[in-house]
Amino acid sequence: MGSTTLTFVRLQLLMFILLLGSPFVFSFDGPLYDSTAYTECKRQPEKPLYGGGIIVDEPSAVADIDNGDVYSPAFLLQNLTGNGTIYSFSSWVKIGGAGSALIQASLKAEDESYNCIGTVLAKRGCWSFLKGGFVLNSPPNFSILFFQNTDGRDVGLAIASASLQPFSVQQWNTYHQYMINSKRKRAVTVHVSNGQGKGLQGAAITVEQVSKDFPFGSAISKTILGNLPYQNWFVERFNAAVFENELKWYATEPNQGNVTYTIADQMLQFVRAHQITARGHNIFWEDPKYTPPWVRYLTADQLQSAVNSRIQSLMSKYKEEFIHWDVSNEMLHFDFYEKQLGPNATLDFFQTAHKSDPLATLFMNDFNVVETCTDVNSTVDTYVSRLRELQQGGVSMDGIGLEGHFTIPNPPLMRAIIDKLATLGLPIWLTEVDISNTLDKETQAIFLEQVLREGFSHPSVNGIMLWSALHPNGCYEMCLTDNNLKNLPAGDVVDKLLKEWQTGKIEAQIDEHGSHSFFGFLGEYRVSVKYGNRTANSTFSLCEGEETRHVSIQL
Repeated sequence: MGSTTLTFVRLQLLMFILLLGSPFVFSFDGPLYDSTAYTECKRQPEKPLYGGGIIVDEPSAVADIDNGDVYSPAFLLQNLTGNGTIYSFSSWVKIGGAGSALIQASLKAEDESYNCIGTVLAKRGCWSFLKGGFVLNSPPNFSILFFQNTDGRDVGLAIASASLQPFSVQQWNTYHQYMINSKRKRAVTVHVSNGQGKGLQGAAITVEQVSKDFPFGSAISKTILGNLPYQNWFVERFNAAVFENELKWYATEPNQGNVTYTIADQMLQFVRAHQITARGHNIFWEDPKYTPPWVRYLTADQLQSAVNSRIQSLMSKYKEEFIHWDVSNEMLHFDFYEKQLGPNATLDFFQTAHKSDPLATLFMNDFNVVETCTDVNSTVDTYVSRLRELQQGGVSMDGIGLEGHFTIPNPPLMRAIIDKLATLGLPIWLTEVDISNTLDKETQAIFLEQVLREGFSHPSVNGIMLWSALHPNGCYEMCLTDNNLKNLPAGDVVDKLLKEWQTGKIEAQIDEHGSHSFFGFLGEYRVSVKYGNRTANSTFSLCEGEETRHVSIQL
């Protein structure tokens, strides 16, 4: 984001704050978050974000006096603030001693350390962009921010245009709210007039949002079938669903030749009946542990025949039923099919799926992409590199699936990774969001809210799915309710955000200009007007757009 754009966005934010009134005026102080990111390697580094922020020195060798370790290249940072201060970090990285290397930035402080605050797959002879961040709860006297090659080789690291920008929690949240108001909402003016075009000042108007544009949903399992209280609870909250296990190969063909879609059909009937959008999960799963047992022992020729039958059967059965398909699940971590069928197996899966259902969006879905940057198998650049390989092979790669199985979220890292993925111009979904059950339920709820706010406020995230299908013995990691459908803390967070992210019922009077204006969340609306003994009802859609949406009603 250039300086001109930043100035424009700053003016927009100030206008937004003034329109909202005094409660937000005190909260805005400091720089705006810069979403600029790059995934291509450049001959020269770009200028540092935020003018470098609080980094004023060039990187050097820094010694840790506590243990004698020397870090190079590194920055010695003094008097960083704690109390939940959020730090956005970026730099350009070049290597000289290898073809490519996965470079990791880390932070060592007195009381808190981060093994990874960002990574980049750097290449020799050009500059690659690393973006990440961290949160400090305790204020250290000094910290060391350093870089290293993850495999330990000396690759001649060079660092340029580094930047470290602190944000208070209030500044971070204010930017969230600004992005929500500018990307998830739109201005509306409803005009009310008589047959001669005269505005009807004083007419009573009622506006209600009847559906939401943004898909927000959860996994469901066969336990929802025949369970009317659970069905009602789900339908009251969510407009999207994904079947937890019921479409997976081991569920639809547990024994070779014994193909059954009975349960999946019943679940599809439920979502159809309630106009709920459904994702298809999944066609193949690269983890052999979740491959049907009989499949693991097939010869290559037998396996090829089996996968052909699987994809033809599934895709013809459910053509145009699911908006998405996770084609080859978790292929950054596992490669069962490519080991058995050759390096083009995944490419063939995507091509066949696209031919079978050309209207479905095909996703590459994996874990530990936004959850952390310590997993070398699924760093953001590893994801981008694999996606580009498939695209170059002719795949219609349409969607970026980020599972989102978090333990302790790192919000600035999550946002930075999505910034980099957003440069690809593809829809991004958080597909399986939950928080580890190694944490207590109150902490799960706190971290869930952080993740959901990061996702919903990022303009490139097109949908969010929770991984919270309810079973008699609980959920995968995180439940929203107990078995009596009484909210747990995570459920309270979801209900709070669902209410916050919906336009409340509006009851007003038409003004002297014959109109009434408001900002509404994107979606479908119902409006009714009463003037004397005359009434009129209408509906309208509120889609994303920069201009005010004008709706005219005549009495």
